[in-house]
Amino acid sequence: MIVNFSQRAHNHNFEADWAVRSLLDTDFYKLLMLQFIWKHFPDVPVTFGLINRSRTVRLADELDETELRRQLDHVRDLRFRRSELIWLAGNSFYGKRGIFEPEFIEWLAGFQLPAYRLERRDGQFELCFDGSWTQSTLWEIYGLSIVNELRTRKALGRMSEFELDIFYARGKAKLWDKIERLRGIPGLAVADFGTRRRHSFLWQEFVVQAMAAELGNSFIGTSNAYIAFKHDLEAIGTNAHELPMVLAALADTDEQRVSAQYRMLELWQRTYGGALLVMLPDTYGTTQFLANAPDWTTGWTGIRIDSKEPAAAAEEYMDWLVARGADPRDKRILFSDGLDVGEILRLHGRFAGRVKHGFGWGTLLTNDFRDCHPRGAADFDPISLVCKVQEAAGRPAVKLSDNYLKATGPAADVAQYRALFGTAGVANVPVVV
Repeated sequence: MIVNFSQRAHNHNFEADWAVRSLLDTDFYKLLMLQFIWKHFPDVPVTFGLINRSRTVRLADELDETELRRQLDHVRDLRFRRSELIWLAGNSFYGKRGIFEPEFIEWLAGFQLPAYRLERRDGQFELCFDGSWTQSTLWEIYGLSIVNELRTRKALGRMSEFELDIFYARGKAKLWDKIERLRGIPGLAVADFGTRRRHSFLWQEFVVQAMAAELGNSFIGTSNAYIAFKHDLEAIGTNAHELPMVLAALADTDEQRVSAQYRMLELWQRTYGGALLVMLPDTYGTTQFLANAPDWTTGWTGIRIDSKEPAAAAEEYMDWLVARGADPRDKRILFSDGLDVGEILRLHGRFAGRVKHGFGWGTLLTNDFRDCHPRGAADFDPISLVCKVQEAAGRPAVKLSDNYLKATGPAADVAQYRALFGTAGVANVPVVV
């Protein structure tokens, strides 16, 4: 796909380019989780909220609120297209056909996002999404994509046509250099995980097509369901932190709260018939998760590592497998937090032959224009923007993480959860994105 990014930006013809073009323009795991929620917790009321961890970037001072509302309203008007529903119903995902139930596909045909709440406070936007869990969960990725792309557009609008030419030429050269370093690496498996903090939809699509064309079988697919649908690529993803966060919030006792992370896995396994068995153990700390995990969890395919120093987390998981009589070479580890090409190569070199492994490459694949501005401005440095579930059934939802800096929830509740789950293996790790 050839896109003249600089000319498009110079003409400022953004009104025809919606930041989100389809309800399928989301991470694939959100759709898998949506079906899980639809089956088991359809009426639980939840609230999601935007969190800007890069507090020095004052988004409410930087972005046009009217345009933000226009983009959000557009997504509320979207519906799943018939061709998209046919793809979900009939395509094979992870080698399994019919992973989405006919009744769920029928329900999706009438799906509409609920209203949002948007306010300004202390230079930041307070953007919240309330409603039943089934209705509000998909707002997460759309909200993040919109805010990130509007920040991109604002910065592009401050540049001349010549500056834009240089900027995008450097961005393409930077992408090429990354691809060149990965080309021909035996056993490499890399997927695009960059939807939520992408530079723009068009740039993510361009990057994915470039990776697919240049890396061949080493590029295993994209988390973006719309791009996978549009370009006949593998859709990648399983589940995320919001599931154990909500189940823990719904728990009535400390015992139920600790076991909620395993109850979620049990329900997931039942929902998908033994497929998609990748654990995400760091919601309340990987060390405690593994120490208390039921024996049947060793039968799962593997884990995704998100917030712990990745090599340390991988070694911890592999030691856990060996202690329980499982061979790490039969399991899979997906690295996914703050990756860039150097870290991918380092981890691949360390774990090749010891465990099956792959890389979910996010922000620094689809939004890395650092040092590309011809005048040296940092306008395009990616920020750490997340959208997390904040309440479930009126109760605070908490995430502890393996990284103290990534904990979310009211301070008092975070402290209570830490007292309950412990802090073994938790550390302060720099938050890249």
